[in-house]
Amino acid sequence: MMYPFFVLLAAILWGMTGTAQTFLDAGVSPLAVATIRSAIGGGLLLAITIFLRKINFLKWSWKWTILAAASIALFQGLFFSSIRLTGVAIGTVATIGSAPVFSGVLEWVLWKTRPTKVWGIATVMAILGCILLLVNNGDKAVHMGGIGLALCAGLSFALYTNISKKLMTQEGALPAVAMTFSICALFLLPFSINGGFNWLAVPHNLWTMLFMGIMCTSIAYLLFLNGLQKISSSTAVTLSLAEPLTAAMLGVFLVGEYLSMTSWIGVAMLLGGIVVLTLGGRKKI
Repeated sequence: MMYPFFVLLAAILWGMTGTAQTFLDAGVSPLAVATIRSAIGGGLLLAITIFLRKINFLKWSWKWTILAAASIALFQGLFFSSIRLTGVAIGTVATIGSAPVFSGVLEWVLWKTRPTKVWGIATVMAILGCILLLVNNGDKAVHMGGIGLALCAGLSFALYTNISKKLMTQEGALPAVAMTFSICALFLLPFSINGGFNWLAVPHNLWTMLFMGIMCTSIAYLLFLNGLQKISSSTAVTLSLAEPLTAAMLGVFLVGEYLSMTSWIGVAMLLGGIVVLTLGGRKKI
């Protein structure tokens, strides 16, 4: 069953965004990055979708698409705001670590689907792994306002996943990603336009954004929504915990960051949670 692996591949691609952003010039607004990333990712797929005649604007599921676009735009704004206050490591772990819990609750409340025991075990393992991974990053006092924003970001991502699950019952993955991220870019544009986009004229900035737009958005979310067709929202969000795991591994092997023994135990627990969910969930997830 390949569907969980589609979500894992999507999370691995998402985990590359942090490393990719290190190639951008200092001072580039994170919201501008989110806007351009969404515009490239959504716009490219929208052009392909229109060319292939895979979309009917008159009969499109506008309600669910606009809700999905608003929730993913809100997620990006809250997430980038949180990491400015808490730092990348704490903000990422608080956001991605809280999302599976929110997703399980939303799935239960909105769709009356109770999460499985396998999901519960895997989620606890993965969240504990995130916490242990975070221990490596230190001694700083935690900014509670930033944590609050990160938790709201986690809720927004969980909401996006549950809404997208509903959208996928009515539309295909390709046009769904195309429409969602094109509208998301429009939602983000007013908050990022003040800083301008002149930085895109620099070749390494442009190539970095093309990578983030095509690989980390277009392809990643296509994989994510294809996987979401056959697995539950709560399962998909727990599998997305591969994102901070990927970011940590890239930090160690490409950037030269250091992980303590405690953090390596966290890595093992994260991997364990993902394996439990992927293999243990073959019966029903």
